[in-house]
Amino acid sequence: MLRIGVLVSGGGTNLQAIIDGIESGYIPDSRVELVISNKKNAYALTRADEANIETAIIGRKQFASSQAFDEALADRLKAANIDLVLLAGFMAILGPDFFKDLKNKVMNVHPALIPAFSGPGFYGLKVHESVLAAGCKVTGASVHFVTPEVDAGPLILQQAVEVKQGDDPEILQRRVMEEAEWKIYPEAIRLFALGLLEVRGQHVYINN
Repeated sequence: MLRIGVLVSGGGTNLQAIIDGIESGYIPDSRVELVISNKKNAYALTRADEANIETAIIGRKQFASSQAFDEALADRLKAANIDLVLLAGFMAILGPDFFKDLKNKVMNVHPALIPAFSGPGFYGLKVHESVLAAGCKVTGASVHFVTPEVDAGPLILQQAVEVKQGDDPEILQRRVMEEAEWKIYPEAIRLFALGLLEVRGQHVYINN
């Protein structure tokens, strides 16, 4: 059984896609054991409660330093014997100490085709605003393993999404979620659960 921990800050739409993927059997032999939020009013916590998943609130302001915050998150996940950590709209940058025992065991989904529109400052609607401002015809989403450098870990899956005439950031955000994020994130987790992902340096190979 793959024991999953999910870090959230907001509404939890990707968390819901993960829960649905597990409940349907698409993601095999897996369970979300713990959902941690750094925001006490995150709706993702309600989604977790409705799915009978244990929750915890660990906020940055509770700690004297970012390092202490990172260590608290890592300790809570370790106490729950988590095998895979998933970032699902988690609005905090994790430092090197968080990854000491979690190399290639932390995933994130980013709402653009990395390396475009990624890195520090590119999150939420800001990504889609930037895509539209640049006049892009195609955007998408990327699932990657997380490293201390923002959005720079090995890429697992990507999915392109058309930018349509008349799109605004909210419309484009929704299309990227529906056509890419909610599909490739569960797929990446499924591949991990089946032991089919192999990381060699910056490259991820799928061993079918």
